[in-house]
Amino acid sequence: MNDSHSLQQTDETSTHLESTHSGPMYCPMVDIFETESAITVLADMPGVSSQDLTIDLRECVLTLTGRITSVEGPKEEVLVREHRCGTFFRQFSLAESIDQTKIDARLNDGVLRVELPKLEKAKPRQIAVKAG
Repeated sequence: MNDSHSLQQTDETSTHLESTHSGPMYCPMVDIFETESAITVLADMPGVSSQDLTIDLRECVLTLTGRITSVEGPKEEVLVREHRCGTFFRQFSLAESIDQTKIDARLNDGVLRVELPKLEKAKPRQIAVKAG
C-alpha cells in the first residue's frame, strides 16, 4: 500500500480476544488493495451468510465478525467432516484518511468485499481578495 498507515491490523485477534461463543475462532484470510481513491479489503468467510455477518466501526477500528451456525450437507452418512461451525473475527485500525461515512460492504460467494473510500483532498484554488 502507498499509505502504510491507512489500514492496519490490530493485535486484538492474537493477544486480547476472549471468545464468549462455543466453537472454534477463525481469522479470515484477506487481500488488501489500494488506489488513489480507496482501499479494498477482500476477506474469505466461507459458509457465512449476510445475516450472520457483522461489520462494526468504533473509534477508527473496523471489526469483521461472521458466524457459521450450521454446516449443511447430504442427509446420508458423513464419511469426512472438515468444515465446522465457528466464528470469523478480524480487526483493522483505520487512518483519518478514510471517509468512514461512505464505507460499503458486500458478501458474495463467501467473500466479503469492504470498500474504504479515502477522503477527498482539498483541491488547490485561488482565494479572491476583496477590498475593504
